[in-house]
Amino acid sequence: MDTRLFREVRRARVFLVLAVLFGLTGTGATILQMRFLSEVVSRVFLGGGTLGRVSVLLVLLLCAVMGRAAFTWGREVAGRHGAILVKGALRERLFSHLMRLGPAYTRDESSGELASTAVEGIERLDAYFGSYLPQAALSALVPLTIAGYLFTVDWISAALLLATAPIIPILMVAVGKYSERHIQRQWEALSRMSAYFLDVLQGLPTLKALGRSREEGRVVGRVGEVFRRRTMKVLRYAFASGLVLEFMVSIAIAVIAVELGVRLLRGDIAFQPAFLVLLLAPEFYRPLRELGTSRHAGMEGKAAAERIFEILDTPLPERSGGEAGWEPPAGAPRIELKDVSFSFPDARRPALDKVNLTLEPGTTTALVGRSGAGKSTLASLLLRFLDPEEGEILACGAPISEIPPARWREHVSLVPQRPYLFYGSVLENIRLARPRASREEVERAAELAGADGFIRALPDGYDTQLGERGARLSGGEAQRIAIARAFLKDAPVLILDEPTSSLDPESETAIRQAVERLRAGRTTLVIAHRLNTVYRADNIAVLDGGCLVEQGTHEELVRRGGLYAELVCAPEGVRP
Repeated sequence: MDTRLFREVRRARVFLVLAVLFGLTGTGATILQMRFLSEVVSRVFLGGGTLGRVSVLLVLLLCAVMGRAAFTWGREVAGRHGAILVKGALRERLFSHLMRLGPAYTRDESSGELASTAVEGIERLDAYFGSYLPQAALSALVPLTIAGYLFTVDWISAALLLATAPIIPILMVAVGKYSERHIQRQWEALSRMSAYFLDVLQGLPTLKALGRSREEGRVVGRVGEVFRRRTMKVLRYAFASGLVLEFMVSIAIAVIAVELGVRLLRGDIAFQPAFLVLLLAPEFYRPLRELGTSRHAGMEGKAAAERIFEILDTPLPERSGGEAGWEPPAGAPRIELKDVSFSFPDARRPALDKVNLTLEPGTTTALVGRSGAGKSTLASLLLRFLDPEEGEILACGAPISEIPPARWREHVSLVPQRPYLFYGSVLENIRLARPRASREEVERAAELAGADGFIRALPDGYDTQLGERGARLSGGEAQRIAIARAFLKDAPVLILDEPTSSLDPESETAIRQAVERLRAGRTTLVIAHRLNTVYRADNIAVLDGGCLVEQGTHEELVRRGGLYAELVCAPEGVRP
């Protein structure tokens, strides 16, 4: 945990301790309130006192009531503020940890489930930290404080209160364990439902195009109905447990009342102390009842926290790194992969096995192979989202494993097959590549990418707000935004994931021209899916089952009649 996060957590602890102190001080005000009230009632109804004789007690009673209300308010504010600090620090730490885990981790996770954990999951911790934790401390301290005071008033009643108090937490644990299992299942169901809903929303255009939106809508309705029933089942257990606790507290107070009544009739205790004990008996049990009420919210927070800390406990990839001030040689570097091997956990075979490949400066290497051949894994290694298990990757003779990952990525540009555009202006989306770039530099990059024309035709030009995933742009326009990012970054190493796939002929031509300008003078790796892209490559590397099986120019590989020739002769040319 970095210094700032540690400071936020430490501040949160201060507020949570302050909430407990406010609660204890409020207990003192409650004791005074009940004492003054019992004395007023005793003097007026038994002593025949007038308003003047009890006016001082009434003023003190009013001050005690106001003090109790103020301390209760302070306790709630301190608890909520502490919870806000904990949530902010935890959300930032979770997001930072996910970013450091990188695509190697998130590729096997549902983005909807992760988003639900980072948003809804952490929000569920609000009641846990703001109410449940302070209440857990107060449920032990407040009864002991009241019992300690009552020992000076009537030790028999105080002992009886202490004897009956453990019944409530025992019942709470017994009933709560059964409820906790259902709450855990409810949280898991919510996570799965969040992931499913996000997938449906993202695929809505496809569903509409295929005429399946109504059918999928009915499925969404059934999923929501199942979750509603599960939620109502959890609430039934929560209300049932609350009913049991209230019943037991009522019986305990009734026992105290009967005991006091019998002793009062026998003359073993005076009216004023008996009335004071009867007034404080509900306050003795109140923290335990409130703990039972907040325990349900606490169990929800616990269920969410288990998933949160499961992610936080996921070990980060072991990556070495040299000095942060590393500077690459001038110009495009020569990149060499020497006996590079990598395997994913639980995989039956290596994703890459003893791959030897050289990317010469200023040239374009096309990476070809069937689906699952290892093309994306090799690109992830070059981006240092993964590190080789065996072998090494060299840039101008220096292992990139000795360079800090963030520093190395500053010198690598990626143009993915499906670029992600965030909610924000066109200017902000391009400027992601270099946040400190001027507006003129952004516009120049857009011109080189062939994007300036359609950007200026938008309602507000470069200041036009885009929806999530570039909602108001076509596929070709979004791709040109991604290419503009690469021009703006101006990195010497370029990785392209077939940027011209799934486009109309006009957009494909414009993007191909932009890519030709972008590749000039850079060390370029293209994950090729189409034959016309492969033709233009200086070198073609063919992967099969994680192994580099062929390498050469298009003409050389066709003459050999190997896997590449088989892919070229396929009905759709080179396929992923």
